[in-house]
Amino acid sequence: MSRRSWPFLLGGLLVALLLAGVVSNYASAHPDGLDSSLLKGCTVNADGEITGGSCPAQQAKDHELADSPLADYGVRGVGNDFLSTGLSGVLGVLLTFALGGGLFWLARRRGPATGPATDPGTDPAGGAAGPTGDATTGDPAADERPARAAGTR
Repeated sequence: MSRRSWPFLLGGLLVALLLAGVVSNYASAHPDGLDSSLLKGCTVNADGEITGGSCPAQQAKDHELADSPLADYGVRGVGNDFLSTGLSGVLGVLLTFALGGGLFWLARRRGPATGPATDPGTDPAGGAAGPTGDATTGDPAADERPARAAGTR
């Protein structure tokens, strides 16, 4: 990685950490469109609990990972909700950054491609290719045949 890309990468990481750690606490607590549509047909009390009616939300179950350390946009064991939400966001950004960085590190190019490199101005057999024609067969019209067949020449 070049020296010029490090400040950009670290700046992006800093912005993501700031958004996840601070700004995420100011997100809306009201249900989104999916949650609202699942409650249609039910009566809900002030606490958001279903008290009657019939709606798809009545069949909702807890997620299998509902008791995980980062469930419900917080960190289990941290009593301060602001700190818990911010810490959860920061941990999520760091885990995502580490996973993405690891995948890019594994996928990076590790050296020259396998196979011999050839100069476009030379024949693979060792001779110099002329300005026109096929250097391997010596036929000056060989390179124009595909172009004529395609109607481009």
